This record gives sequence, structure tokens and C-alpha cells, in this order.
Amino acid sequence: MNRLPRKIYKVSAGTFHLGLGVQTRLMGIINMTPDSFSADGCLISRKDPLRQALLQAQRFVREGADILDVGGESSRPGAPCISVQEEISRVVPAIRMLARKVNIPLSVDTYKPPVAQHALDAGATIVNTIMGIRLPKSLLQMVRRYNAAVVLMHMRGKPKTMQKNIRYKNLVQDIIEHLSKSVENCLEIGIKSDRIIIDPGIGFGKTVEHNLEILNRLREFSVLKKPILIGASRKSFIGKVLGKDVSERLWGSLACVCAGILNGAHIVRVHDVGATKEIAAMTDAILNPRPP
Repeated sequence: MNRLPRKIYKVSAGTFHLGLGVQTRLMGIINMTPDSFSADGCLISRKDPLRQALLQAQRFVREGADILDVGGESSRPGAPCISVQEEISRVVPAIRMLARKVNIPLSVDTYKPPVAQHALDAGATIVNTIMGIRLPKSLLQMVRRYNAAVVLMHMRGKPKTMQKNIRYKNLVQDIIEHLSKSVENCLEIGIKSDRIIIDPGIGFGKTVEHNLEILNRLREFSVLKKPILIGASRKSFIGKVLGKDVSERLWGSLACVCAGILNGAHIVRVHDVGATKEIAAMTDAILNPRPP
């Protein structure tokens, strides 16, 4: 008997097609930033950042990444906004290069229409956006026009203010309502259903307790009938639970991945692809055991 708690989906992104639900898919994070909270940004040393991005991407592919997510603006709590032109200059050369070098979907982590358009022109096929319900129609129309996929994330407020005065009437229900409206906006624009992914936004306008509750109740988001992505890797709530600095949060991150998969996550966005691949494969096997 199939004990898999996840629904089965197929997501299309440009010419790529990913089956979701039997095997957890890994989204490897490529930070083209000098100020990433995880201290792994390719611009930190400013020594040939494109080469650093390529080496990291190639390693992630060897380790089992299914998607690479390229971002140029930090979304850590309190992070300042950067200009559209600065973000384009950070992410577009990397995406253009990676589109020639790797054969897996490339995602651009942005909410700005001009950045998304340049990234899609350069070879990205997924727009991973933190703005969810507040996305401008022009960006959604662009996703539709390029036959791209979109990740719709829930965030309360903006990165600069999202951790201030955090309140919810009903945490999970509030997020579900937000994501439901975000999905509806996409469908109204004409984005196909198989090109929409949802993300409850762990760490974005949530307390430690909120993040833990989302992971514990993740299966409730299946009511939206869309594949679920989670991103808990190295985040501060792990550090607060374990008393660990960002460089020491691997085991806590892997525990969140395991819990997320057991509760219905289809895609996990991570910094540590190799370690996560083994954890995900073992958890998948437990969920869906087959005779040897």
C-alpha cells in the first residue's frame, strides 16, 4: 500500500518538467550577494563571483540538485532594498552563464518585474518571489508569456519590517487565505495550474513558534492543491532553538527538511545539497517503502 502523504504533481517550467510527490526535489541556493545571512554569497570576497557561482552550481548538480535558485538581493530580516539595476547586474550574468553550463531549471529569486524579465531572457524558467499576493500584474503576465513557473511565498510585510509586531488571528488559516488569493491572481492572468508552487514563508514575518507550527501543520496546506516548497535552511529560528550560530545549523536544517517531507513538502530550498539529498532520499523511502 502506498503510504505517501504527498499528492502527486507535475510542474512545468519552460521546457522542463518535474515530477513531484514520490521523490523530494532539491532547490540549491546560489546567493549573488555580499550580505547573505548564511555568509555564502558569491559576492562576499568579490573575487570572480561568476566563477564561484559556477563552481557552486556544478557541485550542487553533482550532489543531486534538481533546481538552482539565483538571488541578488538579501531578504534577511532588516535587509535594505537594492536598485533594480544593481540586482540585474548581480543575477543576470550568473543565470546566462549557468543556462549554458547546467541542464536543470534555473530560478530567479526576485519580486521586481525588470529583474524577472532580464533573468527569463537569460535562461531562467522559474520566478521565485517573496511577495505573493502583492505581486504586480506585469510580473504575472511575464511569467505567463515566458511559460515559466512561479513560486508564491507568504510574507507578512517587507524584509525590512517583517519581524516587527508579528500578529496573526489564525496562523495557518491566515497563510492559506493569502496563498489562495495569490494562486487565484495567477490563474486569472492565465498562468497554467501546473506552473504554480506555494511556499508558506518560513522565517518571513514569523516567530520561532510560528515557524515550528508551520512545519508541524504543513500538511494542511495541501488544501490549496498545489505543490509545497519550504525554505528553512540555516534560518534564525533553528539557531534560537539549538543555540547555534549560522555556520552550525546543518543538523537543525536537516531535521526541518525531514519534518517537512513527512508533512507533505515537495521541494526543499537548501544551502547544503549533498547532506540534504541523503536525508531526503531516506525520508522518501520511509514514506514510500518498496520491497528490496
